[in-house]
Amino acid sequence: MSDLRIQQPDDDVTLRHWQYVHNVIIPAHLLSLEEVRERARRHHLEVAYLGDDLVGCSTVRPPSDDTQTATVIARVLAPHRGQGFGGELYARGLTRARESGAETIETVVLSSNEDGLRFARKHGFVEIERYLLPGDTIPWIDLRLS
Repeated sequence: MSDLRIQQPDDDVTLRHWQYVHNVIIPAHLLSLEEVRERARRHHLEVAYLGDDLVGCSTVRPPSDDTQTATVIARVLAPHRGQGFGGELYARGLTRARESGAETIETVVLSSNEDGLRFARKHGFVEIERYLLPGDTIPWIDLRLS
């Protein structure tokens, strides 16, 4: 589809790239490099490039032992939106989630991220819950693939 190169972050450079995209898109919940390393141990993370340009990142939280629900999150930096890159990241995440045994797919979007909400709804997600985490002022929205 495109010349998008997607890889798992496997060193400090690529982990920092994942961290950068996350922190730009989710400024209400900044992550340290150590927190990103910890997430990389629990979840499947990917980072996307177009040539040498950082485009976005994704997260797949696999189903836990007590649920068949996986969470798939695709994030694309503003200059690269509307070009299909989010769709590529999302499709890869969806495949990975289903391969991990997920029967239900969810995503989570910060309510202030209008582009992210529009993307999720366009791809068949419906809102199931809004909530504030302790100390937050901007609600999170959980959405489920219908």
